[in-house]
Amino acid sequence: MTAELSCLNLSRSEQKRAQILEAAIELFCGHGFPNTSMDEVARKAGVSKQTVYSHFGCKDGLFIASIKSKCVVSQLTDELFGDASEPERTLTNFGEYFGNMIVSPEAITVFTACVAQAETHPEISALFFDAGPQHLLDMLSGYLEEVGKQGLYRFDKPRDCAVRLCLMMFGEMRMKLELGLPIDDLIEGRSGYTQECVAMFLRAYRVANF
Repeated sequence: MTAELSCLNLSRSEQKRAQILEAAIELFCGHGFPNTSMDEVARKAGVSKQTVYSHFGCKDGLFIASIKSKCVVSQLTDELFGDASEPERTLTNFGEYFGNMIVSPEAITVFTACVAQAETHPEISALFFDAGPQHLLDMLSGYLEEVGKQGLYRFDKPRDCAVRLCLMMFGEMRMKLELGLPIDDLIEGRSGYTQECVAMFLRAYRVANF
């Protein structure tokens, strides 16, 4: 169950939206984007097709919203990046949340499906990139810009820096999961790996005279 569905204070409209997103994620992961219809999403969510369209407009909009909802469930939101005075704590939290999200079954399934269909349906890859990686990089690079204003760290090209940090987080575990290989030997050390990446990243951009 998603974080949205677990909230007891949602309005009826918000509850329906959350039901639709949960159904959409499951269907997109299980059947792929081209093979998932709005009719199927509506049936699985227990709402009318008109309700699905009224919330998301079209299948592209629903796909984008479902990817972004995964970020929300993983706590990768603007609120996470609210305090530029504590980059060590903020980026460590980001590393944990992002690291867990990118190795989740849903993330792997959607990514591999996009890669498999990149030649025949490149628009799906574009939708995924804009809703997921692009969205996260925008938030992270904006945060690094604010951190840089504090004077302790210097990020001359915040977006490039954000890309480096995210790619460090992928590590061996994500690589093996994409290839369908076992990861049992990596699970115990995953958290430590993430923390070391954040520490290394911050050391690299720390202003020398501090």
